[in-house]
Amino acid sequence: MPGLDVLASFAIASLALLVVPGPAVVYIVNRGMVDGRKVALASVLGLTFGNLIHALMASVGISALLIASSAAFNVVKWLGVAYLVGVGIRTLKSKSQGWEFTKQSINAQRAFRQGVAVNVLNPKVALFFLAFFPQFVDQSDVNSEWLTLLFGSVFVGLGLITDTMYALVSSSLKDSLINGRVLAFFRRWVSGAVFIGLGLVAAGVNRA
Repeated sequence: MPGLDVLASFAIASLALLVVPGPAVVYIVNRGMVDGRKVALASVLGLTFGNLIHALMASVGISALLIASSAAFNVVKWLGVAYLVGVGIRTLKSKSQGWEFTKQSINAQRAFRQGVAVNVLNPKVALFFLAFFPQFVDQSDVNSEWLTLLFGSVFVGLGLITDTMYALVSSSLKDSLINGRVLAFFRRWVSGAVFIGLGLVAAGVNRA
């Protein structure tokens, strides 16, 4: 079983990725501002299901295959590093604009279905599971598949918490979010810094 320090490091990396505004956060905030709390929370359940699909895919072999091959691991690792740092730089260079949201109203069932699709196709989540996530699991451990499921469950659980917070805040502070510049600042400067930081962390992780 991984030590508490490994679990803590994974949890911190997961939180850093989950809290920065990406496709999932944008979708939740849109639903919260347009349709209210119930629909926003339904979208959170859909997004959580999408995260679960990624976690299950990782647990049945994707991570193990990458860790088994040093060449594959290094290729994916450095592609992931380049992507994260590149996204961070582009985000920092982008102009800070107001929050763009759709005014089309939908029901809770559709919000759930769309939430699943958003996270299944979310490049940020896919990149984490393919490039960052495997580095925390030692395939030589006979329980490596269970370990990937454990780490995946941690990610899914943390995602449910952070997404729920976004849903509650966006549905409660609709006018402030639309008229304010906090989210625009957060999307540019905080997101950019976090992506670059995750890229540098991934670059410094060595395969045991």
